[in-house]
Amino acid sequence: MQRRGRRTAYNKLTDVGGVKIILGTTCSDAMHSAAQLAEADGVILFSALASNPDIADAGDYIFRTQVSDSQVGIETGNSLWADGVRKLATIMEETHYAEGVRDASVAQFEKRGGEVVAEERYASNVTDFRPQLSKLMEAEPDALLLAPQSEFAAGAIIGQAREVGYEGPIYAEAVSLGTTALEIAGDAAAGMKAVMVDLDPNNEKAQEVIANFRKRHTYVTLPWHLASAYDDVYIAAECLKQTNDDQDADGFRDCMYGITWSGALGDNYSFDAKGEVVGLSMLVVEVLPAAEQTEDRKYKVLGPALGQ
Repeated sequence: MQRRGRRTAYNKLTDVGGVKIILGTTCSDAMHSAAQLAEADGVILFSALASNPDIADAGDYIFRTQVSDSQVGIETGNSLWADGVRKLATIMEETHYAEGVRDASVAQFEKRGGEVVAEERYASNVTDFRPQLSKLMEAEPDALLLAPQSEFAAGAIIGQAREVGYEGPIYAEAVSLGTTALEIAGDAAAGMKAVMVDLDPNNEKAQEVIANFRKRHTYVTLPWHLASAYDDVYIAAECLKQTNDDQDADGFRDCMYGITWSGALGDNYSFDAKGEVVGLSMLVVEVLPAAEQTEDRKYKVLGPALGQ
């Protein structure tokens, strides 16, 4: 049903509206469906948020400013190993995003010599994770790795893991660091680590975008995602300016391959031959105790990610 709905939405834009350049989609599941159609039709699909590794091979008209889960996974796996984790338990939502980041992290962790001693999956409508977390704890892992799709699930899992008696380290990804997730988790999230692209506090454009959004909406969660969407709009505007034709998908594609951009996400980043963003730095961060968190800073930066 969802797949048919996505196809209908895509066809409405392209067949009815004659659109040749689409900013989206938001999630990896939808991107998988739409990318096949867009590539076949020669339509640009430019996403700020879809991160599943398979999108890198979706085609010549597919671009994203979101960093691929394959890169996040490599650096997460390395961080786990560097921190002395040898036995890992994982809990993952059954979506393309969650699967991508979990599998990439596990692959690198196992490549380094680590072992996954227990794993659990859950459907997106689950709210009580205690039975699954209890099963994971029976394997006595050195660490727990989360891969949720939503902030609500992330916060609940973190809190419930502590409720069932888990006292070890927790590792996660960007969704789990959202304001909503951390509010739900409370002090249970203190010390949780993740690998992510963070907005530079010295980047004036990034801070301006976040401040303006907060002034209008009073609440900001996942600021990096907000900055990514912001940059996508202005990159698209520049390529439309260069082509002077919103029907010229080939010209827009060529502009994307040649552009170097400085914006809210960072300075002088670009896109490689697969339409993947390059030039954004990955960092290892650690969640602060709830009492030390501020509106603008929920975690501290430990240092650069470890790379290959």
